[in-house]
Amino acid sequence: MTSIYLDYNASTPIDSSVTAAMRPYLDEAFGNPSSGHWASMPAKAALEKARSQVAALLDCAPDEIVFTSGGSEANNLATKGTFFALRHEGKHIVTTTVEHPAILAPCRFLEQLGAAVTYVPVDSTGRVDPEDVRRAITPRTILISVMHANNEVGTIQPIEEIGAIAREHGVRFHTDAAQSVGKIATKVDTLGVDLLTIAGHKLYAPKGVGALYVRSGLRLEPLIHGAGHEHGRRAGTESALLAVGLGAACALAGDLEPMARVRVLRDRFWDALQESFGDRVALNGHPQHRLPNTLSVSFVGMIGAEVLSRLDGVAASTGSACHAGRVELSPVLTAMGVPEKIGMGAVRFSLGRATTSAETDAVVDQLRAVTVRSTAG
Repeated sequence: MTSIYLDYNASTPIDSSVTAAMRPYLDEAFGNPSSGHWASMPAKAALEKARSQVAALLDCAPDEIVFTSGGSEANNLATKGTFFALRHEGKHIVTTTVEHPAILAPCRFLEQLGAAVTYVPVDSTGRVDPEDVRRAITPRTILISVMHANNEVGTIQPIEEIGAIAREHGVRFHTDAAQSVGKIATKVDTLGVDLLTIAGHKLYAPKGVGALYVRSGLRLEPLIHGAGHEHGRRAGTESALLAVGLGAACALAGDLEPMARVRVLRDRFWDALQESFGDRVALNGHPQHRLPNTLSVSFVGMIGAEVLSRLDGVAASTGSACHAGRVELSPVLTAMGVPEKIGMGAVRFSLGRATTSAETDAVVDQLRAVTVRSTAG
């Protein structure tokens, strides 16, 4: 059996250059970065170099980067940290119906504490209308959080336009860029954001590390209280090892040229599926405003989980789940208004820097065989 990995939106392998950068810190530079003696100095230097590498990718100042345990913690820090810092000014948050659970769950938690949350809808491609965001803003709005790109269908949101609206109203703006970093440009001033989330394992760094960009001067209540690590924004002794991994991955991610090749391969993959299945396959997400590596398709009249289960050695994700014999669409496809007959056959293929045309061709061949057997059955 040949293993084919097409689930890069779920997690990426650690790049070899990242592994090489981290390896010395397994045995050396073991000191506490916050201590002031000889053993701490190499760890402190490594930590700050990594912080500068993350900042360079986002085109911001190093002291605007807060290291976290991953994207979920960064999202929680952005939402809860803003609420607890600004709730005396207002308790209204604006977000969307297609956010990652690491945004939606904190919002629901904050609703229990008195927050009012407006969930802005999306169109059939999964894209938000900036004017809907504008209309949702009230004098009590303290935060707008809109993901840069959707993890499931790849749709890229009009972040720059929403950022301009947020600035116009003096409202703090956060974007979850876990899926977009390393795939498309993520310069914070161009996007017009005050807070931005990075997840290491989405850009060829290890799991267990991420970062939150926090625009200089913003007040943010820490989630973790303790000593004054990360400029008082996140207590806990930093891991030089993990920070080095994230920094090296961000240095790699600054070169977006490989994504042009991935986009060509993704489009070739989609063309082959259309040629093979015609109107029995449908695209989920925006046809243009979409991550260059993401291909979410629905096999009409089929069940995505069953399609995947019949593929030999192929790692991908499905947009539906079977509970007690009933197929349920994902919240994202539901929010997009995808009909059940189409959405129940959703499969997400997400390509990476190592994906080859031979692999995508092999998947198309397998899919042809799968549908033939299903039709015959």
